Amino acid sequence: MSPGVRLAILALLLGACLGAWAGWTWQDWRYGQQLAEQAGSYKAEREAASAAVIAQLQVHQDKREELEARLAASAQTHWREMNDAQSAQARLRDRLATADQRLSVLLDATSTPDRGCGLPEAARAGGVVHGPVRAYLDPAHAQRIVAITDEGDRAIIALKACQAYVRQVTQ
Repeated sequence: MSPGVRLAILALLLGACLGAWAGWTWQDWRYGQQLAEQAGSYKAEREAASAAVIAQLQVHQDKREELEARLAASAQTHWREMNDAQSAQARLRDRLATADQRLSVLLDATSTPDRGCGLPEAARAGGVVHGPVRAYLDPAHAQRIVAITDEGDRAIIALKACQAYVRQVTQ
């Protein structure tokens, strides 16, 4: 081979290598740019998703705190009602024990044998009102009745508290 042909082949080979290297470098730069754009969009997408999750968690936390506040207020109301009912029952028991107050029941006027005609009771000496026939209860029996009504009152208050709790939780 002549030196001119050799030089031409070498120049052609060198040109092909330089062209391949230039193409490879340009393609690498272009592909790197696409990867950077893709990574940036993925990062933005992940940031938006995490921001949405954080916002949703904040909403749930706010709802939970609001529910806890409502439940605390409901529990406070329940405690106050229960305390008031117990105080009222204690006062009533004390008044019954000291004979300041007596419990009475209404009697059916037609079932009393001494009243034969079923007419209302005659007016008492201190008043002019004809009233129904009443019987006063023994203080021990009155105490038991008050204890039963106390349990009933507490059960009703507890039931109301449970219903309020269910309403609060299901809202």
